Amino acid sequence: MTDDQGRRALVVRGGWEGHSPVEATDLFVPFLEKHGYEVHLADSPAPYADSALMSGIDLIVQCYTMGTIEPAELRGLEAAIRAGTGMAGWHGGIADSYRNSSDYLHLIGGQFACHPGKDPGERDGSQADNFVPYTVNMLPEASDHPITAGIEDFDLVTEQYWVLTDDYIDVLATTTQKVRPWDPWHREVTSPAIWTRRWGNGRIFVTTPGHSLDVLRNDSVRTIIERGMLWASR
Repeated sequence: MTDDQGRRALVVRGGWEGHSPVEATDLFVPFLEKHGYEVHLADSPAPYADSALMSGIDLIVQCYTMGTIEPAELRGLEAAIRAGTGMAGWHGGIADSYRNSSDYLHLIGGQFACHPGKDPGERDGSQADNFVPYTVNMLPEASDHPITAGIEDFDLVTEQYWVLTDDYIDVLATTTQKVRPWDPWHREVTSPAIWTRRWGNGRIFVTTPGHSLDVLRNDSVRTIIERGMLWASR
C-alpha cells in the first residue's frame, strides 16, 4: 500500500464510554497522519450533516457505540459514502451504533445482537463476564484480499460478537459461537468477524474485535484495522 498524501480523515468518537472511544481512536490517529491524512476529530455525528465538510472527507473512522443519530446526520453520512467517502470502524463503534436508525443498520450491513458470556457461576458483574476465548477464522477465499492477506487464524479472549447481517456483505473472516451447557440455543452460530460493503462509490470496512485497548493492540487486530482504513478510503 502506498501513502495517501493530501487526504482528509474524520474521526467520530463518543457514545458509550466502556469502549474508550478517545483512547481507542488515539491509537490510530498517528497511523493516519503518517499516511498523509489531515485528521479532524468530532465527539458526535453532527459533522455528517455538514455537506460542505463531508464532500472533502476521504475517510470516516467511527468509534461511537450506541447513541443516536439525527435524520439529517444520517442522510449526510449516507450521501458522503455514496459519493465515495470511505467508512471504517471496529466493534460497537460501528456495528452497535445508532440503534434508533434502521437506515444506518442497512448502510453498515451488520448489527451487534449479543456477546454470550461466561458460565453464570463465574460471573462477578464486571465487563469481564462477557470475555470468552474464541477464534477469528480467516476465509480461504479472502487470503489475497489487501485487508487480510498473510494473516492466519488467531485467538482472542474478549467479547465475541454475534451479529445479524444480510448477504450484501463481503465476509473476510468469521467466528463461531459454540453451544455451552447454559446457553439457550442448540447449534453453533457462525457470524462474520470482518466484512466489507460497497455503497455507491464508497467502501465500508467493519471488524468486530476491538472491545478494549489490549485487543486493539493485538498484532492481527491492529494490522487488520490499519489495512481496513486504507482500503476503505476514497
